[in-house]
Amino acid sequence: MSASVNPTVRRRRLGAELRRLREQKGMTAEQVAERLIVSQSKISRLENGRRSISPRDVRDLCDVYEVTDAKLRNSLMEMAKESEQRGWWNDFGDIPYSVYIGLEMEAYSIRSYESSFVPGLLQTREYAEASVLGTQPDTTMEAMRQRVEVRLKRQDRLSGEDQLSSFWSVIDEAVLAREVGGPAVMAGQMRKLLDVSERANVNIQVVPFQYGAHPGMTGTFSLLEFPESADSTVVYFEGVTSDLYLEKDQDVRRYTGLYDHLRAAAFGVAESRSLINTYAEAYENAIQGPER
Repeated sequence: MSASVNPTVRRRRLGAELRRLREQKGMTAEQVAERLIVSQSKISRLENGRRSISPRDVRDLCDVYEVTDAKLRNSLMEMAKESEQRGWWNDFGDIPYSVYIGLEMEAYSIRSYESSFVPGLLQTREYAEASVLGTQPDTTMEAMRQRVEVRLKRQDRLSGEDQLSSFWSVIDEAVLAREVGGPAVMAGQMRKLLDVSERANVNIQVVPFQYGAHPGMTGTFSLLEFPESADSTVVYFEGVTSDLYLEKDQDVRRYTGLYDHLRAAAFGVAESRSLINTYAEAYENAIQGPER
């Protein structure tokens, strides 16, 4: 967990506290919106932590909820100020999944399933560049470089003092077979997967083609867990124009069970390493060309 203030997590905690105060008051989001003459969607966005919360918003909500405890009001106001700070990733321009990065920086455990790409935390620079250019053909070279730099900096979570306790990645075999950037890029990417999988906090499993239909075919997702009990587990889905975050207990339980099914469908860690090595050798042979 990062020692510095994480604005994303501050917004999330503040939003949860504001929701608790509203429910304690017995009010609906619609009723609060009517009192403040704002949209109901604004109240929802404030409570789910997807946008910064200004001290003025906190003051107005505390007035509506009749919060008289000066210590509590001051604490909420301080959290609002912290939620307006910028994360390191904001220095790289407009990153569409910046909320996710904030959560990723604070998580202690991440379970990820990918069906088409190598997870961002495991990508080489060359693979990252090829994947950004391939999936976003209209992006500029400068925007591509910014996204790649952010992606590589995120990988600090796999090592060092602030490393994740556990990163568990289940990927479909299609991730290994899809030639992103050509054989040389793929060979380097396969070798990186093999190297990273030797770390104590990283596990990689592959769902083989031979398994057939499996639960992950409905879409990719990640489960993020946090060290503070006040921060609920988040299920994350990356979208083209917007992302989706689920935090309700029933949703988290459903996707936790789904992830367990995916792990059961996949090769074990050792067998997955063997399959990745097979692909690495195949790409290396492709670089060298056919034997004469």
